[in-house]
Amino acid sequence: MRTRRIIGTTAAVTLTLTIAACGSDDGGGSGDGTLVGEGSGADCEIAAAIGVGAALSLTGAAASYGESQRNGLELAVADLNEEGGVTYELTVEDDQTDPRQGITVFEDFTGGDTSIIIGPTLSNGAFQAQPIAQEAGVPVLAISNTASGITEQGDYIFRDSLTEAQVIPQTIALATETYDLEQVVVMYSNDDAFTESGYEVFASSLESEGVEVTDTLTFSVSDTDFRPLLTEALAAEPDALVVSGLIEAAIPLVTQARDLGIEVPIIGGNGFNNPQLMADAGAAAEGVVVGAAWNSTSDNAENVEFLDAYEQEFGGPPDQFAAQAYAAMTIIDTAVRHNCSGERDDVQDGLNNIADLPTVLGSLTINDDRDAEHEAVVQVVEDGAFAVLG
Repeated sequence: MRTRRIIGTTAAVTLTLTIAACGSDDGGGSGDGTLVGEGSGADCEIAAAIGVGAALSLTGAAASYGESQRNGLELAVADLNEEGGVTYELTVEDDQTDPRQGITVFEDFTGGDTSIIIGPTLSNGAFQAQPIAQEAGVPVLAISNTASGITEQGDYIFRDSLTEAQVIPQTIALATETYDLEQVVVMYSNDDAFTESGYEVFASSLESEGVEVTDTLTFSVSDTDFRPLLTEALAAEPDALVVSGLIEAAIPLVTQARDLGIEVPIIGGNGFNNPQLMADAGAAAEGVVVGAAWNSTSDNAENVEFLDAYEQEFGGPPDQFAAQAYAAMTIIDTAVRHNCSGERDDVQDGLNNIADLPTVLGSLTINDDRDAEHEAVVQVVEDGAFAVLG
């Protein structure tokens, strides 16, 4: 399938730099009418390629997420470009898991002919970079940012990733019922916007379910040795550990917890949604519970085709981050075809009209807060893979 790939990182970067030097004064897309086509919906035809910029964490702490996202985007762009009528030119830039670099990437994208920006990978970076796009009037589609407040930064900011507030309450409710939870220990990294937001939703959800939090333990996103904290947790004799952290913390934390004899369920936030957890933690990951926006066992037609295409292209199964990235291009293509235009304001209008759209994530609607609404799923690790809990 690699013969189908018509986008390349080097070529895309060159294109971006060229456009940035000669972009239109108003920053509203091409400025010459080439992004406005004829027809609508499936019959829409636009002569020029629509520029899509993606700021992804390809290096740094969130690189495992960013790589999956790039794969999902590239696969989706290749599939869409084969359909014809509307074509896309994808430019992927590394935000290095650094908000400062994310700002630089967003500045480059807004200064050129990019019609819409995807990313950054983490909520920390999103909060810093999104105001640049909002001020420039460039639509942003967040594909992995689940912290509260992301879309509140402006009317050009959208996302297809379910928020922690949408997923965690369902996760805690089902886990409480399944495991008869009465008391838990909560752990979270308190120097990251995403994990702090996750902690707040966990705390609220546990209170709503009548589950007592006997202790709350904090750590840094850079920590790798959790034994002292886990020893404290073990002494509290909880019915479960509830953890809001990134995958880089999840792997050693889960592994060390099992080594110390903690056998109760470990309930994680969205940062645990990564096959790397099972690959690196091995048997220690068994029984980990996590809410998700996507599950590979979904049998909707779009997801079945996506799973097969991804496996053929990349030689392994996708994760939630690849699925959300792939879905993003489905959403963008629908938004562009709504007005048959790649002009920034037209794309923004199209995004505001996404309703009951079939995607790999299921039927998806963008609500009045510019957040995605679709069915979530609660998963548990069984035999080295995510399975639906309950």
